[in-house]
Amino acid sequence: MDYLPVEVVGNILSHLGAARDVIVASATCRKWREACQKHLHTLSFNSHDWPLYRDVSTSRLEILITQTLFQTTHLQGLSILMDDVDEFSASTVVAWLMYTRESLQWLFYNVRTNPNINILDICGRQKLEMLVLAHNSVSGVEPNYQRFLCLKSLSLSYVSISALDLNLLLTACPKIEILALVNPEIAMSDAQVTVELNSTTLKSIYIEAISLDKFILEADSLENLHLKDCALELFELVGKGTLKYFKIDDVSIIHLDVGESVDNLETVDVSNFTINWSKFYQMISKSSTMTSLRLWDVVFDEEDEIVDVETIALCFPQLNYLAVSYDLRDDLREGILHYGLQGLSLLENVNVLELGSTVINDVFTQWVTGLLQRCPNLTKLVIHGVISETKTPEECQMLANFTSSIVQLMRRYVHVDVQFEFE
Repeated sequence: MDYLPVEVVGNILSHLGAARDVIVASATCRKWREACQKHLHTLSFNSHDWPLYRDVSTSRLEILITQTLFQTTHLQGLSILMDDVDEFSASTVVAWLMYTRESLQWLFYNVRTNPNINILDICGRQKLEMLVLAHNSVSGVEPNYQRFLCLKSLSLSYVSISALDLNLLLTACPKIEILALVNPEIAMSDAQVTVELNSTTLKSIYIEAISLDKFILEADSLENLHLKDCALELFELVGKGTLKYFKIDDVSIIHLDVGESVDNLETVDVSNFTINWSKFYQMISKSSTMTSLRLWDVVFDEEDEIVDVETIALCFPQLNYLAVSYDLRDDLREGILHYGLQGLSLLENVNVLELGSTVINDVFTQWVTGLLQRCPNLTKLVIHGVISETKTPEECQMLANFTSSIVQLMRRYVHVDVQFEFE
């Protein structure tokens, strides 16, 4: 280490990240102290990294962070995550941000202050490319003044913000490509909770734990859309057919409208979701370039609905990954599954197949067999199932029969790698 240039030492210490480690390293020798002061470009203060943060008083903690920050120059990345710490003095936190803002490229900020400080006022019109904000409030956005000309990624978690300010904030970020909204507190001016967002540069959006009447997103360049744990009456996407990745996980939506945005979809991943198969299929049927389709723990609006393998084979010829999971406990399912396997078209390009069921029974065995016959180039099969801790003799016999059937079946498909995942 004696022969390493001080700039290289600073780069190595930057990869440590945690301020605790950097402080210890800087005390090693004069060269390392100089590296920390002049060539450190990343620093992280996280209450989960060091128990000391929770054991000392808030005022003492403010002094420790201030001393460490003010020994650095030209920080590019700063993370201050204080989940379990009481409120800091607003003036102290403002001093931290004012000292570092001109060189910062990314900021992770979760600090409670009294009074609340306006991050947008302090960090706007700077070089910031990524902003991750948590447990704070944003109000009075002025896009003409609080502009983030370089910001490409924005994440808001447990942030209080009005629907209007949220859209204005996007307007203030002319280069934004990635947006994440996690359980935001949306302040509304009327009884109907509606969010309307517009961005011509947005490429990826992740929305989690949002409950609204209407969410309307106009994004001409959107490629990635992921909704999780949301309750929405209406979700509408207005785009220009650029969407490639579409994921819904444990979401309640009465009306889903993605218009013409799905023509170039490559991946569709739907789980824990109630769908009307005919409408859903109509929505994605134009995506002839789709390569991955996952329908996991889906519930159908109509009891006699089922995923039609023939339709999938004809509409998605480039599909190479297929995953489907059903609730097969209903006696009616046997006839429905037989209908879903009708046809002769093959899933020529599917090489990975995942199948799941809430119960292991003969119907599931027949379903696995039928789908294997439709995938001539399959290389990997993953079977998912649920096994209760206290099994009745009937359940034990059913599991034994299933095992025997699968063993016999796979003797005909020796080239297929079979894996089992049971809960």
